[in-house]
Amino acid sequence: MKPLVKVYWLRVALGITAALICAGYGIAIGVISKTTFPLNIFLNSLSIALVVYIISYYIIKRRFMLKVEKPQKLATTGIGIYFISWLVFWVLLYTIIAVA
Repeated sequence: MKPLVKVYWLRVALGITAALICAGYGIAIGVISKTTFPLNIFLNSLSIALVVYIISYYIIKRRFMLKVEKPQKLATTGIGIYFISWLVFWVLLYTIIAVA
């Protein structure tokens, strides 16, 4: 596999991981409920997702810098799928936890 393809799939996995972390955070502070959806839990989860993305960028940059032609591509490759996978899995987990 080419390095940018590896980065893409790594970002998919990290999006799912970030959603798990966000759901765990919601459980830990006890804000997930059946009746209301507080906006602050979404903003906190979005902040966690952004932090995970930024941390992953520096780790990926260190690992793949010499293997790609344009190092700038490491910042943008997989950004869309990261946030889409994070959002889909976060909503899925939030719904499952709130209903249970």
